[in-house]
Amino acid sequence: MFQLGKTIVSEDIIDKEFVCNLAACKGKCCIDGEAGAPLEEEELQILLDIYPKVKPYLREEGIKAIEDQGLFITSEGEYETPLIDGKDCAFVIFDEKNIAKCGIEEAYNNGDIDWKKPISCHLYPVRIMEYSEFSAVNYHSWPICDDACTLGKELQVPVYKFVKEALIRKFGEDWYTELEKVAETMIKKTQ
Repeated sequence: MFQLGKTIVSEDIIDKEFVCNLAACKGKCCIDGEAGAPLEEEELQILLDIYPKVKPYLREEGIKAIEDQGLFITSEGEYETPLIDGKDCAFVIFDEKNIAKCGIEEAYNNGDIDWKKPISCHLYPVRIMEYSEFSAVNYHSWPICDDACTLGKELQVPVYKFVKEALIRKFGEDWYTELEKVAETMIKKTQ
């Protein structure tokens, strides 16, 4: 672990390698698990604002889950996306190859909205834990992502580079530039 501004960062995001391999996993992170995607409080209003433009992208069962549960739920004091029958994220859609994708991101990719998706999804496999004085930036290992770890290793892409856009979105360009400097120093020490 090392400190970077008001964050405590796990060295795993530099040491581990990761590149999503949707052809292998079929987007399981959107359909497996015990909870919806974590949401930050400021994302709740965004969901409310964009939903009319996202709704046409969603499956009927996703729309029904949202109508029954709301655009977000609370679990143990945390906000998250609702699930369809305790499994799929309500915002998940499937492409012609039956790969799970995000309906929000599809609306973004088509230019209908200007918000890509919840930051927790954009950052994955990085997870952020917020504390009163700092944010903890950790790598989350999940067996369904073994193919992503294999592909990351094959392509030699460290986690922090895979999620560069999301880390900049969360912490800013300056923070990411400092992270790159720390990574370069760490890599030089191991050579």
